[in-house]
Amino acid sequence: MIRVVGISFENTKQIYYFNPKSLDLRRNVTVIVETERGLQFGKVILPPFNIDDNKLKSPLKDVIRISTKKDFIEHKKNLRDAEIALDKCRQLIEKLELNMQIMDANFTFDRSQLLFRFLSDNRVDFRQLAKELANIYKTRIELRQVGVRDKAKEIGGCGLCGRQLCCARFESDIAAISINMAKNQNLSLNPNKINGVCGRLLCCLKYEDETYKEYRKDLPKLGSIVETEKGKGKVVNLDILNKKYSVNIPEVGVVEIDGSN
Repeated sequence: MIRVVGISFENTKQIYYFNPKSLDLRRNVTVIVETERGLQFGKVILPPFNIDDNKLKSPLKDVIRISTKKDFIEHKKNLRDAEIALDKCRQLIEKLELNMQIMDANFTFDRSQLLFRFLSDNRVDFRQLAKELANIYKTRIELRQVGVRDKAKEIGGCGLCGRQLCCARFESDIAAISINMAKNQNLSLNPNKINGVCGRLLCCLKYEDETYKEYRKDLPKLGSIVETEKGKGKVVNLDILNKKYSVNIPEVGVVEIDGSN
């Protein structure tokens, strides 16, 4: 077990774990933390707690200190300057005629890096854009292409189920989702049914997939020929969660079989 604290940043709803050291970190306390990009200004979302070491995907970085009034003023200045940089970047994109849509801009707290995130359907050669931005802001420039799932996570909204989008509500990592998951769950492959508001496959297909795999183990495949007490027939329907299936038996008709027995 290791002690961690959950921190979020201005530009994301995702929670990241850090080493709280001996600091008194309560919910909503703002802090300065060390990250791979440099120092960042964040907020405590989850006060210090113990977690299994194997649940951590990377070594913990430290919480440097609880923020001061001076830190807060500097953070607000960074946010204002980032908005100005965002407008400037859009002007340069138009001048350079690049096919990309800028989502946001963010300085690290120590201004060692200026990150721009953008959407594009294709690969973009942004070398000239990065060069011109670096000449203006005299810091390291990073342009990061993100997908439509990330955009949906930022904006939020309601899914087909009528509830808040999973990616915006609790999904911290957007994992790979395949059409085979929809097939495994015996869903109609109609895009209107299995695609989310982002136009990609529903996130819930991923975290429900293991349950469907477990329940399907004792059921025959759709279309297979099976032997029943009333004769041999073809499997024409699967009720996976109830572990039942229907068999069409010649001269008998469709019979429902309980696969849990």
